[in-house]
Amino acid sequence: MPRRSGLSVRLKLTLSYAGFLAVAGALLLAVVWGYLLRYVPDNPQGLLGVSPNRYLLVRTFFPAAAVAMAFLLLFGLVGGWILAGRMLAPLTQITDAARMAGNGSLSHRIRMKGRQDEFRELSDAFDSMLRRLESHVAEQQRFAANASHELRTPLAISRTLLDVARKDPTRDRDEVIERLHAVNARAIDLTEALLLLSRGDRGTFTRAPVDLSLLAEEAAETLLPLAEQRGITLDVTGGEARADGSEELLLRMVTNLVQNAVVHNLPTGGTVTVQTESRGDTSVLRVENTGRRLPPELVPTLTEPFQRGTERVRTDEHAGVGLGLAIVQSVVRAHDGTLDLTPRPAGGLLVTVRLPVTPRR
Repeated sequence: MPRRSGLSVRLKLTLSYAGFLAVAGALLLAVVWGYLLRYVPDNPQGLLGVSPNRYLLVRTFFPAAAVAMAFLLLFGLVGGWILAGRMLAPLTQITDAARMAGNGSLSHRIRMKGRQDEFRELSDAFDSMLRRLESHVAEQQRFAANASHELRTPLAISRTLLDVARKDPTRDRDEVIERLHAVNARAIDLTEALLLLSRGDRGTFTRAPVDLSLLAEEAAETLLPLAEQRGITLDVTGGEARADGSEELLLRMVTNLVQNAVVHNLPTGGTVTVQTESRGDTSVLRVENTGRRLPPELVPTLTEPFQRGTERVRTDEHAGVGLGLAIVQSVVRAHDGTLDLTPRPAGGLLVTVRLPVTPRR
């Protein structure tokens, strides 16, 4: 919305300084004048025509007072302009940085020097905001690039299958349909996962009291056939753990963690333990699984979109779309919680989720 141009802040401060100095000078002169009048006789001639009187005082004092006031006003304008410029110099730096950020340059930092004051606090807060924005934009760009790559793969496979079927009419039709169905199902799963991840990042959901222990039991019941098929022991323990959030998103979070623990486990004879508890004002969910040892440098990357640990055991029937832990992190962040991933010394992973407890009413 266009606005009319007005006086700059520097000019306003300059006029304020000059006006304040002029008023203070006028008051001082008025006080001096008042005290002088009290002790000077009102006699135009005075004693022998040479003694001080109000007439002489007016003739000599007023011109000097006018010169002093003019000097104070000029001094206030010049000094106020200089002082205002020095005071507003940090704000100019912040404005320049904001303008550069608006033009797309998020790598610039103010790094204001000097002692801690209001401008320094604003500068530090602005630098911190730029760092977060730069990191978020880089993450979004990387996510968009990975998402486009992941979506391109099933589409390219589908096109290849259709081209082969068109050029080779003798090819088994049922086989082509089955492969197209599998590729299409994977593309749908990936799209739904992307939508769910986006929903968690936006935080647009209705909050309600949720018990994580019930969600853990529901997720374990759903994934029990998969665990039994792989020979994995799935155990759910713990008590009530209430949180405030979306039941749908939190259920997907728990399900992803349990499925991740089952899929990335030992070939046979592994275990998955799901535990819930309340600690003060925090509800805790732990999902621990056996498996191969994870390099420490690999663990921080597991929550990034489309990052699949190469050291982890995967199978074709549950290859996933590379968004399991990324969705978990997004849901946890949207619920103001924390997510910790710790590699177990004997192999496998311990995932700990901490969410704020819903206050009882």
